[in-house]
Amino acid sequence: MLKPVIQEEPTGCGIASVANVLGKTYSEMKAVANAMDIYAEDKSLWSDTQYVRGMLSSAGVETSPDEIPFESWGCLPDLALLSIKHHQEAGKNFWHWVVFKRQEGQEFVLDSASYLPSNIRTDFDEMQPKWFIEVMNA
Repeated sequence: MLKPVIQEEPTGCGIASVANVLGKTYSEMKAVANAMDIYAEDKSLWSDTQYVRGMLSSAGVETSPDEIPFESWGCLPDLALLSIKHHQEAGKNFWHWVVFKRQEGQEFVLDSASYLPSNIRTDFDEMQPKWFIEVMNA
């Protein structure tokens, strides 16, 4: 049974998403992130892609070099980090990180937000991704 990682801090979606990809707990991934000078309180974690890329790279996981514009759910690779809930603060873009997975023909999103009734989401019409990062060899 798939058990999604829930973020333990309001701004910990990037850390939780990487934990979901790598199969780690939130506290394990937070320790790795902190050792890399990455902290959930740093707003850059959800306004800059280099932090999640760095955490994945340190585990030997490759990502697409660029953010790829979202076209449709069917066009996504089998594993991707998605940016949803886009908004701006003081002219800077921010988003919420989630993980898209396609496994045995099933498509779902692992959303680490603690307020959700279920963190395995299939309500695709409710999420409006702007772009994604393909995750390879995870």
